[in-house]
Amino acid sequence: MKAAARLQLIKDEWGDSTLAEKDDALVYNRKLWSILVTSATSEESQLPQDIKNNIASLAVFVFKQTITVITTDDPEKLNSLININRAIAEGLRDRAEAE
Repeated sequence: MKAAARLQLIKDEWGDSTLAEKDDALVYNRKLWSILVTSATSEESQLPQDIKNNIASLAVFVFKQTITVITTDDPEKLNSLININRAIAEGLRDRAEAE
């Protein structure tokens, strides 16, 4: 949720944000996804293979979309990153509450 909140803030304040602030939010999100995809797809992960594949595909999309945001200078391109992060976070929270 923290990554989604940071991206949302950058989107909302796009015109007033510096390149460094935008980059910080995007780098934070990339690091988060790097950790998530590495952990989820490792051989030690007990996730089913189809879930591993889905997470890997999402990570590829996130990395490509990040580049698109940077190269197009279009804050609307952040929507998909924000929505994916929120959906993953909500799913993890719901799972933790169920356990």
